[in-house]
Amino acid sequence: MTNHKITTERRGHVLLIGFDRADKRNAFDVDMYLALAAAYGALDRDPELRCGLLFGHGEHFTAGLDLLQWAPVLARGEWIALPEGCIEPFGLDESKRLRKPMVVAARGVSFTVAVELMLAADIRIAGSDARFGQLEVQRGFFPCGGATVRLAQEVGWGNAMRILLSGEEFSAAEAFRLGLVQALVPPEQTLSAALAIAERIAMQAPLGVQAALASARHARVAGDAAELAVLFSRLGPVLESADMAEALRAFAERRTPLFKGR
Repeated sequence: MTNHKITTERRGHVLLIGFDRADKRNAFDVDMYLALAAAYGALDRDPELRCGLLFGHGEHFTAGLDLLQWAPVLARGEWIALPEGCIEPFGLDESKRLRKPMVVAARGVSFTVAVELMLAADIRIAGSDARFGQLEVQRGFFPCGGATVRLAQEVGWGNAMRILLSGEEFSAAEAFRLGLVQALVPPEQTLSAALAIAERIAMQAPLGVQAALASARHARVAGDAAELAVLFSRLGPVLESADMAEALRAFAERRTPLFKGR
């Protein structure tokens, strides 16, 4: 499926979402934002889909905002209102975030919103040719897709301020050293390496995966004590699920469990 700028492909329980403007280095325009939000919504709703994988067709993830399109939108002081069923892909509203894990495969030019989409995702794989940058201060404004909040959580205050305030590019090797990406691979292996991780996640118990993700996110936003206070209330429904019963049977029978997400 495609809207001419975004492709989606089901690969088992994984939804691959691809930026498809390779001739423009996948520059992120308004149509792509709307299509991406729709794809996130579809992933969130479909019980057969357990993990997402975001990548760019061609040699680049995304060169960042198509600024001539986005400047008048950003001047209004808010992102575009989304139709029913969409999920805002930058995770700016913690109460309405994608509930399933998202893996990102980034290679080549990966600027501005590329980094912010990575920060809103859960696991990031980079090709060794990737070039990252929050370039907004070079262009007269500042990152408004979550980087000012999340980057310091990932790489530390000083490292984040250098990236956010200088607008300088940094390499895939530096991103790996800082912990922004979790694996560094040859460029041609970027998508396959990310898919292997997404498929591994999709093999696990979906309710357990989603509860673990929700718990970790709540702790980051509300604090450790707030999450510890509700931890066992999350655990109860998971322990009572059909998947938990299947896990116990599989353990006793020494076989791989077949999870259904129920």
